[in-house]
Amino acid sequence: MNRICSLFGIQYPIIQAGMVWCSGWRLASAVSNAGGLGLIGAGSMHPEVLREHIRKCEAATDKPFGVNVMLMAPNIAEIIAMLCEEKVAFVTLGAGNPVPHIPAFHAAGIKVIPVVPNVKLAKRIEAAGADAMVIEGMEAGGHIGKQTTMALMENVLPQIKSVPVLVAGGISDGRALAAALLMGAAGVQMGSRFLLTEECPANPAAKEAIVKATDTDSVATGYSRNLGVRCLANAFTDTYTAREIAGAPKEELMAMGTGTNRKGIVEGDIVNGTVMCGQSLNVLNDILPCKDVMERIIAEAKEAIANIQKIEL
Repeated sequence: MNRICSLFGIQYPIIQAGMVWCSGWRLASAVSNAGGLGLIGAGSMHPEVLREHIRKCEAATDKPFGVNVMLMAPNIAEIIAMLCEEKVAFVTLGAGNPVPHIPAFHAAGIKVIPVVPNVKLAKRIEAAGADAMVIEGMEAGGHIGKQTTMALMENVLPQIKSVPVLVAGGISDGRALAAALLMGAAGVQMGSRFLLTEECPANPAAKEAIVKATDTDSVATGYSRNLGVRCLANAFTDTYTAREIAGAPKEELMAMGTGTNRKGIVEGDIVNGTVMCGQSLNVLNDILPCKDVMERIIAEAKEAIANIQKIEL
């Protein structure tokens, strides 16, 4: 049996990414009910709001779901304490060092899945006793690292044996799931594909912008200042990039980006806000219920695997 499916007792080796402003209890429960692992994105939530989402998710599904935690949050100790009280099935950890927090989550019976960008951290995570990990390539939407998804699979997967590794970054359909499994991954994490679902609360204008986008319509901003964020190109990213190229200090660029995610994905200002999404855009062309999305992904993966088995070398 697949290692991730066995670890959580789920049907399909697919985790929905924790997208800030977009991953509440409705989306998480819908993904879990469809056979994957739903995830509540804690990045935009105060602890009591997050607790409310957890409890609503528990009422909406009897399947496991988790919470994505940004470790750089100023109130991280409060968030971790609350999650340990609520005893969610698992957490994914990013934007900080996950190692010191693993024992506390394990003591509460919570599985830990850090998001890692390179071999060095992957080995540290494995040695620290994480239950699984996500390696995320720079094709992903939102904050990105320095390596592509293919390079990460080549570099990390042969090195990590004792814990399951999931792959993220530009994974938008079942063919990509099949490719990751063929490379030795235990499964995938998908964000943009679940952004385009009926259960996701993203603004319809933001969803439609992704549907209309083509392969060259995403851009990585802030890369030269270690602030890399992938989103759809628009007037804001043009202005931001011009200031970045002109040598604007990091503080100015951070101030320019503050609040733009909410403006784009919640308020629907697709000109002056940011619409964070992955680079594999041409297969993101419809908005469906999570159940239909999951069924399509699995059907595509099965077809791709069957086609691989016909190839003779």
